[in-house]
Amino acid sequence: MALLNDMALFVEVAKARSFRRAAKTLDMPNSTLSRRIDLLEKEIGLRLLNRTTRKIELTEAGQIYFERCKRIVDEARLAHEQLDGMLAQPSGMLRVSLPVDFANTYLAPLIAEFAQQYPDIDFEFDLTPRRVDLVSEPFDLAIRVGESEPSHMIARPLARMPGYLYASPRYLETNGEPHEPADLTRHQCLCMTKVSAWTLHRGTQMEQTDVGGRFRLNNVGLIRRLATLDMGIAFLPQEIVADEVANGRLRRIMPQWQGSPVTVYAVTETRLLPAKTQRFIEFLRERLSRT
Repeated sequence: MALLNDMALFVEVAKARSFRRAAKTLDMPNSTLSRRIDLLEKEIGLRLLNRTTRKIELTEAGQIYFERCKRIVDEARLAHEQLDGMLAQPSGMLRVSLPVDFANTYLAPLIAEFAQQYPDIDFEFDLTPRRVDLVSEPFDLAIRVGESEPSHMIARPLARMPGYLYASPRYLETNGEPHEPADLTRHQCLCMTKVSAWTLHRGTQMEQTDVGGRFRLNNVGLIRRLATLDMGIAFLPQEIVADEVANGRLRRIMPQWQGSPVTVYAVTETRLLPAKTQRFIEFLRERLSRT
């Protein structure tokens, strides 16, 4: 038990990169915390931290030890939380990394509905485009669309969303409307970076056609926006462009064709989750399955 306690202390120091900040979080004297980490390093026989007057850095051994210890400490803590609060109303701060465009256009009303159902949960959402590190950063989960995950992460599928073709009425008036995949080679297609072909399905028939244009982007929101500004044809899930289609700024074209479904995942670093995280994942899976 003493070793597990010292592992928990080390995890806090490694996360904070500071004895002073970790001691404040743990509500214990800085000197006591430093002494416990010194004893832990001596027991292991390896230096875990490089200490300077300004900051603390993990050694190579410290990084390996931190990744293992964090998982052990988190699962021990969550095991107690699950037993103590098995029947309790979920509560606490839920920290989630979300895809910017999918969150803004589709998840926002679902988040509001979930918040109304669980008034004791507070929320912190990160919508930056970077891929957060669920091991070293304080996130409960990440929602990701169509991305592969490292083998040590737990990816739970929430929904599968096929892609469709959309263009603005004015673009179609000016450039004509494609009817078959081969027609797309004569159009301005708003492509993701490093994508040079789109694969489309009609029943059991599959066609892959080269696409290109003046714009290549790595942001779905800008692709959607440029499509509404008559700059070309977009290939997106219908959930992303629902508002634009409803108000007539975009129109679905070649309706008999669709792209391969893209999977939406809830990603966590462990299978053992607190009630707040479990309920959020279950809620999104149930709502997204209706689409």
